[in-house]
Amino acid sequence: MLHCNKWILRITLWYLKLNKPLLIDHSFEDWDWEGVPNFRMEQVRDWIFEKGQLDWGKMSNLPKSLNEKLTERYDLVPMKIMRVQGSKDTTQKFLWRLRDHQLIESVLIRANQDTLGNRSSRLTLCVSTQVGCALGCKFCASGLDGLKRNLTTGEIVGQILLARKEAGRRIDNLVFMGMGEPLANLRALLPALDQILSPRGLGIGARHLTLSTSGLVPKILELAKYPAQIRLAISLHGGDNETRRKIMPINDRYPIEELFKACEKFIEKRRKMITLEYILIENLNDDLQQAELLATHARRLNAKINLIPYNQVDGLEWRRPTLPRIRAFQKKVEQGKAPKVTLRMEKGHDIEAACGQLRLQESSNLS
Repeated sequence: MLHCNKWILRITLWYLKLNKPLLIDHSFEDWDWEGVPNFRMEQVRDWIFEKGQLDWGKMSNLPKSLNEKLTERYDLVPMKIMRVQGSKDTTQKFLWRLRDHQLIESVLIRANQDTLGNRSSRLTLCVSTQVGCALGCKFCASGLDGLKRNLTTGEIVGQILLARKEAGRRIDNLVFMGMGEPLANLRALLPALDQILSPRGLGIGARHLTLSTSGLVPKILELAKYPAQIRLAISLHGGDNETRRKIMPINDRYPIEELFKACEKFIEKRRKMITLEYILIENLNDDLQQAELLATHARRLNAKINLIPYNQVDGLEWRRPTLPRIRAFQKKVEQGKAPKVTLRMEKGHDIEAACGQLRLQESSNLS
């Protein structure tokens, strides 16, 4: 009986915790605590965004009565670290457990060496926006288990706050290329961007933020109206509709020509180059004809090209091309006079750093 009562108490406490609002789901400009002076709210803002403190009990300059009131009313911690994997190339992957026990990932990437051979100090964080994904891209581990739910604003911002704490320093760049389709969750993502960009929030400049999309045409047009000059990357992965639909089912809904028209409208409105992301998969999209098409598309859009050799995912049949084939593809694209071509030999190959791999592994272990 006593054992049963303990479990009931645990479940009750978990339920109450989960149903407390997450404070950083709301912009600090919208905080409205009746009877609490503005300077006290500013102190809380400073603790969270400047100092990265997500423990009410350690906000030492708050009165005890206010601390107790806020502890009872709001939750501060959006997630906890379940696993950390470090890589030989200095990449780290974080597996987070959310308050409802769903799992998501973030990847912290340290920049390559500079031209003098010195290691750059820049840090980039790859951020998730959904638990799983509904789009079913054939190369991606994130969607193998389907879409569970969208992340909240605080869960998006929380990845950055907690990764910054783990790194012990400021995050320089953010790429929204983790689990999920960012543009399918604009309702939570745009308020998160407001907090990230604000000098009173994380204070990361717009040119240091990149959003990746598989090609949700209406959402690209919606994003074009967002005032900040954030960068856009298109997950293309095929030079023609026949090839792309084998990899990305969304191509049936928004074929390449429709996608590029939306990109042109985005570019016209934002006056900013976009990036075409292209994962190279052996015997699927890595022939030289595809390279020629890719160069043609890049010239049309005046877009950068990011070539990414496929990162092997357990349970999927795809493989990365050989290095000579990768180099031949890159050379053909460059010969096609694409504005800028980068070959990204991905970091974290030894830590299952492709989207969703660590989550799937952990979910399998738990089941």
